[in-house]
Amino acid sequence: MGAVTDDEVIRKRLLIDGDGAGDDRRINLLLKSFTKWCHSPGSPEEGFTQYQRMLGTLAQCEFSMGKTLMVYDMNLREMENYEKIYSNIEQSIMSAHDKIGECKKEIQRAKRIRKNRQEYDALAKVIQQHPDRHETLKQLEALDKELQQLSHIKENVDAKLELRKKQFHVLLTTIQELQQTLEIDEKSDSDDHSQESPAENGE
Repeated sequence: MGAVTDDEVIRKRLLIDGDGAGDDRRINLLLKSFTKWCHSPGSPEEGFTQYQRMLGTLAQCEFSMGKTLMVYDMNLREMENYEKIYSNIEQSIMSAHDKIGECKKEIQRAKRIRKNRQEYDALAKVIQQHPDRHETLKQLEALDKELQQLSHIKENVDAKLELRKKQFHVLLTTIQELQQTLEIDEKSDSDDHSQESPAENGE
């Protein structure tokens, strides 16, 4: 049988309880019993028995009410917890929007820097065509220094990349050599066992 859902349990309880609420039904029965008990001309023993039953019903009602209050308090705490979670989520969303805005600004700034560098490159070409002016030479020297710095940075990056490639190649070569050594050792061990077997059979 499959798992019984909460809706099915509630539906069955509603069908079992006449008016859909067990506590209300118990209270109604308790009131009817109390009225009947008050007007009952029965013996004291029967009255005492009925009195004990009413006390038991009342205890059930009190227990159910206490349980309902506990569930209500738990629901209130859950609602407060959900409100805190919702508030945290909203703050996270706002923070994410702020970060997205900052990233967009960074992208725009990077685009401006790239555009400026392209303009600097175009200006450098113009300066190279007019090397006779003193001020132009100064600008060209400044641009050359900047280009040299960028070239030096690029060379350092290329050197690091080449070093990493060599290190990775050495690592792969070492792994292959180790695999070959292991294979040779395994083959040698296998040959030794095959040679020892006939000798042991002879003994």
